[in-house]
Amino acid sequence: MGIWLCISWNGSAHAVEPVDRFAGLAASYVIEAQGKTLWAHQADRKLPPASLTKIMTALLVLERSRPDDIVTVGADAVGETGSRMGLKAGERFRVGDLLAIILLQSANDACHALATHVAGNEIRFVAQMNRRAKEIGLNKTNFTNACGHDHPRHYSTAYDLARLTDIALKHALFLELVAMVQTTAATVDGKRTFDLVNSNELVGRYPGAIGVKTGYTQRAGKCLVALAQRGDASVILVLLNAPDRWWSAVDMLDYAFAHLALVKSAGRL
Repeated sequence: MGIWLCISWNGSAHAVEPVDRFAGLAASYVIEAQGKTLWAHQADRKLPPASLTKIMTALLVLERSRPDDIVTVGADAVGETGSRMGLKAGERFRVGDLLAIILLQSANDACHALATHVAGNEIRFVAQMNRRAKEIGLNKTNFTNACGHDHPRHYSTAYDLARLTDIALKHALFLELVAMVQTTAATVDGKRTFDLVNSNELVGRYPGAIGVKTGYTQRAGKCLVALAQRGDASVILVLLNAPDRWWSAVDMLDYAFAHLALVKSAGRL
């Protein structure tokens, strides 16, 4: 099924051709540049976002705490499932270190610890996530947990995730962390140190890649929010359920940058 490619550089969208160059690469995607949608496929479709959820978690943490605030890991966080760092109950971390852990390595125990720190428990934190989603216009997004576990009522869309990412990127620490290839995090007492490697394989490998977040669950499939910048051109890509997300992302970003260069040379950008 083809889609109309809509570009709005001068304030009025116009149809280019009914072709979906990226058919079959993802259940849903959107490619945006300079705040405009270049291409999209089922970008309003509600789908499980897996750990792309942590973009909202990180946003709330950045808005409601400080990087040097101290978090004490509780038993609820230690009991998390899925991707974990192996945190221990009673360990103390700075918020900034736990943010690095969730954004680079997507650890659910660190994510849960941050949620509890901000709101007292995960249930209250999820309520805050949903209120914030509505405030920023994510009308097809609903969260049931802070980390991205599959649940029938835990969903978002490619459009909503692009909007959420744009807001999160306005926080300097968020942008700094998602652009790191690797770093370290440690407990406040320095007794344990964690080597972190960015799970986003584009960062450090794809020219201009500066973020943002990966996600995977059995139900959601492989998901990705990618951000790349070359010169004054910036492209954001959201892929939901993309079986070959890395090669697909490379092809889609390459095509977007080539398109932007063509548009610029024609004097339309």
